[in-house]
Amino acid sequence: MAGHTHSIGDARLDKAVTDWLTWDKNPKTLELVKQMVADGKKEDLQACFGSRMEFGTAGLRAAMGPGISQMNDLTIIQTTQGFCRYLEKNINDLKERGVVIGYDARAHPASGGSSKRFARLAATTFVSQGIKVYMFSDITPTPFVPYAVTHLKLCAGIMVTASHNPKQDNGYKVYWENGAQIIPPHDSGIAQSIEENLEPWPTAWDDIVIDDSSLLQDPYQSINKDYFKDIQKHCFHRDINKASKVKFVHTSVHGVGHKFVQSAFKAFDFSPPLPVEEQKDPDPEFTTVKYPNPEEGKGVLKLSFALAEKEGARIILANDPDADRLAVAEKQESGEWKVFSGNELGALLGWWIFTCWKEKNQDPEAVKNVYMLASTVSSKILRAIAVKEGFHFEETLTGFKWMGNRAKQLIDQGKTVLFAFEEAIGYMCCPFVLDKDGVSAAVIAAELASYLATKNVTLTQQLNSIFNKYGYHISQNSYFICYDQKTIHDLFEHLRNYNGEKAYPKLCGKIDVSSVRDLTTGYDSNQPDNKAILPTSKSSQMITFTFANGGVATMRTSGTEPKIKYYAELCAAPGNSDFDMLKKELDDLADAIEEYFFQPEKNKLQRKTE
Repeated sequence: MAGHTHSIGDARLDKAVTDWLTWDKNPKTLELVKQMVADGKKEDLQACFGSRMEFGTAGLRAAMGPGISQMNDLTIIQTTQGFCRYLEKNINDLKERGVVIGYDARAHPASGGSSKRFARLAATTFVSQGIKVYMFSDITPTPFVPYAVTHLKLCAGIMVTASHNPKQDNGYKVYWENGAQIIPPHDSGIAQSIEENLEPWPTAWDDIVIDDSSLLQDPYQSINKDYFKDIQKHCFHRDINKASKVKFVHTSVHGVGHKFVQSAFKAFDFSPPLPVEEQKDPDPEFTTVKYPNPEEGKGVLKLSFALAEKEGARIILANDPDADRLAVAEKQESGEWKVFSGNELGALLGWWIFTCWKEKNQDPEAVKNVYMLASTVSSKILRAIAVKEGFHFEETLTGFKWMGNRAKQLIDQGKTVLFAFEEAIGYMCCPFVLDKDGVSAAVIAAELASYLATKNVTLTQQLNSIFNKYGYHISQNSYFICYDQKTIHDLFEHLRNYNGEKAYPKLCGKIDVSSVRDLTTGYDSNQPDNKAILPTSKSSQMITFTFANGGVATMRTSGTEPKIKYYAELCAAPGNSDFDMLKKELDDLADAIEEYFFQPEKNKLQRKTE
């Protein structure tokens, strides 16, 4: 999904359009393209056929509509044919073990595309090659796909979802046989294989044949049963849950989460959370929200706040539409609602999961085998807890694909991976899913809140206790919008040659820079040989500065949007609890980064608008 689209000459455009008219059997997209050709709409044709959607580590994500640049029946067939051939090349027992396919509730009537339709076409492709397919008969949360890969020992998984993107989008997310999302070089291998398998195979469009094929199985009932049985191993306070008087409001934001979070609460012996009625059923139009992304905070939670006020509930749990992420809000003494940031919830869940583990494992040696992970742009709070408690903390590159793959390596070495998280409200609380999971995170957050309530402590108070014990970690993340690739490139090159040739900044305004790690070039001033330990990627920009005042800031480009993001955090030593002073120090740091490192006026960058 990262990378640039390359426009092509007319001959290539003509061929792409001609192939399309020959191959597309979806009457709606076929008609739309015929109409564009008849009307001579060159710009529209260029937009639809100028370049193919890029298949990256996150698979595909694009708008639904006609042409090779969008998600539709034909591009799904082509993608799956490429993926199928790539799997055949790399995995010997593919036919026997098979793959799993899940989907959300997205649909785009104008082009006849929907997640379920795409899933059926993908299944048809595999079945036509004699490969066993486990396709869910109904919508499921995204984490059910990686769970099924691991649980049923399958070769791969596909989830058709665009998560929290706008309603016109869809996506195609791919898991490898280890149960984690793919990482390089699989992405480029699959992309190349797609290019080699563009013409639909003879039975590509005959999805009716899968309905009575012995190769198609429905794992819906068994995975539902086993997932909620496995999740119970992570329930530590059943008696408290049973008696709990804490009221929870839950919203699935027009997505798939409702039923599954209800089941998770049941598995933990809670009474069911109160669903936001207007948002509990899947709705591909996402009627009540502008963006179906609970990370956007209060706008998406408006109906949740109203229901909570009416019912006297003080905690809100919100999933994104494919239920792999979780936001939590708590009503404060003042009557205001606090929506926890991804980093704050990461601190709470990490502390809680370690506390529960420690109660069960009294042997002081056992902690040396325990690991927690976070992505490099997420809070370092877990590192502070790890140092004090004696377990291991590791950071990975951004994205759950890296945490999932690293967790699997550690588990295979006999280590205990308790928790992984990223600041974009993604949490892996149960390592039987090697990806973020908003269903398990919701019920574990509920157990934490219920346990604290028996001690008359709120989530907000507990967060402050964590900060008092392990050191305040406060963060501020933001971004600038920039559509010009050259400006972005020059901005980062300027940082690499700040005070003359090949030298990074030693100061940011008045703040001393103590070390620099550049994961684009592989430089790390903290390592004896100046070589970074984490994998580097020349195709994306990412530089992390550590400051003498305990600040850390990462600047990076986004793989999916025209943004340059920054993530700034101040990590104070335990005992320094003057929050206002720390907050001012963080604000000063963020201002200095914006002014001296981004130089928004000089680079004509657009600020983030609220």
